[in-house]
Amino acid sequence: MTFEELKLKALSLPYEPGVYIMKDKTDRVIYVGKARKLKNRVSQYFQDTASHSPKTRAMVSKIDHFDVIVAASEFEALVLECSLIKRHMPRYNILLKDDKGYPYIRLDVKSRYPVFSVVNKIQDDGASYYGPYGTRRVTYEVLDVLRKTLGLPDCDRRFPQDIGKDRPCLNLHMGQCEGWCRPGRGEALYRERIEQAQKLLTGGYRSVASQIKGQMLEASDSLEFELAATLRDRLKAVEALGQRQLVTAGALADLDVIGYAETESKACFAVLHFCGGDLVDKEHQVFPVPEDKEQAVSSLVKQYYLSRGIAPKLVLLPFEVEDGDLFSQLLERETGRKTKLKVPQRGDNVRLVELAGKNAYEEAQRITTKEEKASAGSVRLGKMLGIEAPQRIESFDISNISGTDIVGGMVVFQSGKPKKGDYRRFKVEGLSDQDDYASMEQVLERRFRRYIQKDNGFDPLPDLLLIDGGTAHAGIAVSVLEKLGLNIPVFGMVKDDRHRTRALVTADGLQIDIDSDPVVFSLVGNIQEETHRFAIGHHRSLRSKRLRYSELDKIPGIGPKRKQDLLKTFGSIAAIRQADLPRLERILPKDAALAVYTFYHRTQEV
Repeated sequence: MTFEELKLKALSLPYEPGVYIMKDKTDRVIYVGKARKLKNRVSQYFQDTASHSPKTRAMVSKIDHFDVIVAASEFEALVLECSLIKRHMPRYNILLKDDKGYPYIRLDVKSRYPVFSVVNKIQDDGASYYGPYGTRRVTYEVLDVLRKTLGLPDCDRRFPQDIGKDRPCLNLHMGQCEGWCRPGRGEALYRERIEQAQKLLTGGYRSVASQIKGQMLEASDSLEFELAATLRDRLKAVEALGQRQLVTAGALADLDVIGYAETESKACFAVLHFCGGDLVDKEHQVFPVPEDKEQAVSSLVKQYYLSRGIAPKLVLLPFEVEDGDLFSQLLERETGRKTKLKVPQRGDNVRLVELAGKNAYEEAQRITTKEEKASAGSVRLGKMLGIEAPQRIESFDISNISGTDIVGGMVVFQSGKPKKGDYRRFKVEGLSDQDDYASMEQVLERRFRRYIQKDNGFDPLPDLLLIDGGTAHAGIAVSVLEKLGLNIPVFGMVKDDRHRTRALVTADGLQIDIDSDPVVFSLVGNIQEETHRFAIGHHRSLRSKRLRYSELDKIPGIGPKRKQDLLKTFGSIAAIRQADLPRLERILPKDAALAVYTFYHRTQEV
């Protein structure tokens, strides 16, 4: 379908709740969305496309046709949206990664000696399943605690086939297994331990503790003190396991806290699981910074809990999720448990959300590369200035002392990083007075004329020009570019009282503060400091060279110290040349002063 045909179809949709399904030329689903009024929502995609975000424009450009499903209510539309996203995993929806699935603990109850294992999905195979759990790490920790607490095997031996075949492994001697591979242990005792493990997995640790305590007292009454001591240790382990509630992490958690944070180029969605007031696990997913963070978190929260089929009593959020009340109803229907979604405003719950946000930021920061941080600064600078993200930024500064050795420095930043191979130095010619405006005009004109003349050392043009100075300096740059027929965005760098760039200003005087965005503030500050360093470094080099090598070196009796005194007093060779003998004698010994005077006056006579 053409764009106009898509627009007409969208305008013909009803004012009813429902779901819209965008598809490309191959009939692949690329986006699924929900709408309270289908006509209003879908037609927005084909109206003012210039106002769309880059991601939305890219998605719309791929749409070949779309379908809609009218729902009886907004609730049904939400259910259908979640189902379709899970089925099609559309490219332009923000998706929760699920590469390995959510882990379950499986117990093959049909076997004479059932064993526990970790699986990704529940199968209709008659086995018992427990979970799902937050992460595979937590799941294996649960199994490890269970096996050590109840003395269950953690080996590849198969029972009863392998009973009595080989010597017990090291776990028996470490007290982590009761050696079920030895003859005489018995299937009934093994089954008893398995039943205790099942009770622990379903939160029934008190009944298991009571059973073990009874066995311990019975052993003590029978004077079996060694067995009683073993049972006492097992009782302590079971009680500790119950108090920590590790086995309920992710499955029977009473509180989840959602955190969200962004770096320059990455965002992170994090979930902290709390059981009995204790933090027991964390899950997170890092992805590119979305256009709408609230919409992103809303989508991820829905996918997170619906894909698991379980949810805690309370979920704390950093901000409201879309259709929160409807989603709570859907969760209750799917899990059989009422879950409250809450955005805390004060107290300890606010601090928990801040903690989750801090965890999210640390994860996003850890995976954000230096290149992404630098590039993100250029993107955000472009948005702030209302231009395309500048990949190549050139910055200019003038350096001189009392009008001597006037130089200009050109610094280049490519994708937010210095590109030192493109730096250029300019020695200002024909100016003896301190005139920053004339100096800047000369440097800029020489730089861009070299580009027009196709000098390879001055190609390509920058995407953005930053001038060290205010409105007047920016105006000089604009006039040079207009004279040469070039069109490049120009901004002056305005400093604060600490010599840091606090704002950018146009030639018309429009000032844009940058200190509100740390990323942009840092980038522009680095550019300004690097430009100043480069320009003043060149000036010092020329001045040092001039001080080291000049025509004064040809005069007998004038060494480095006397040469420095002369230049410091008179400021230039020209002033020394015009000085009379009495003035020279106030600085130098009479014979040295006479040598200087004679040198210049003989030269003039010649």
